[in-house]
Amino acid sequence: MMMKSIMPVLSVQDVRKHFTLHLRSGQALPVLHGVSLDVHAGECVALVGASGQGKSTLIKCLYGSYGVDSGRILFASEQGGAPVDLAQAQAQQVLDLRRRELAYVSQFLRALPRVGALDVVAERLLQADPLLLSGQVDDAGWQAAQLTARARVAELFARLNLPEAIWDLPPATFSGGEQQRVNIARGFVQPARLLLLDEPTASLDAMNRRVVIEMIAAAKAAGTAIVGIFHDEEVREAVASRCVALPPAAQPERILV
Repeated sequence: MMMKSIMPVLSVQDVRKHFTLHLRSGQALPVLHGVSLDVHAGECVALVGASGQGKSTLIKCLYGSYGVDSGRILFASEQGGAPVDLAQAQAQQVLDLRRRELAYVSQFLRALPRVGALDVVAERLLQADPLLLSGQVDDAGWQAAQLTARARVAELFARLNLPEAIWDLPPATFSGGEQQRVNIARGFVQPARLLLLDEPTASLDAMNRRVVIEMIAAAKAAGTAIVGIFHDEEVREAVASRCVALPPAAQPERILV
């Protein structure tokens, strides 16, 4: 069993978040109510609670897609130094961390039209390559890197039982289950320090759910810190180190201006 490090990879401290309902006379909908949790390397923390209690909202706050009203989201980067407060970080800093250390598997695949599935996933590997990012690689170097990335993605697609005949086709043409496997491959292809999972096994059959369970277990063994939402109890029981329940959702409030 992996021992917990002293410093958590992720420390969420009293995070609060609301949405303003502009079509409802400016009502405020509180979603996150002082959420606090720590996640260490090699842990998978499952968020639990009824729909509407802010689980997906918290995941998006951790990834930097949503801002927060108050609180801190401290991420201990593998680069060292003081933890980065993702709640206050500049957009470019968040994007840099996403390339190297943060990964996110949502319930929906968002990809550029007409780009084949292999290249959709390979892009994540290429974006994280420090040599390519340096801009000091010639055309031959780029081609070699692309071939290597595509080969790695092909291995992952085969493991996820994605039919080889569709690997070069745009994912927009795929079934829901096929799109989700592309989404999973994109999240797992590059080792991450923090992995965020929002219903990763949605739309998957039993065989591919087992594959994803194995992939999550391997990520934990490699020291990745994981925060996930798993409505499938079998999957949650198989992967979660512990569960954290979010406080119940509050009623909307009228904002006074």
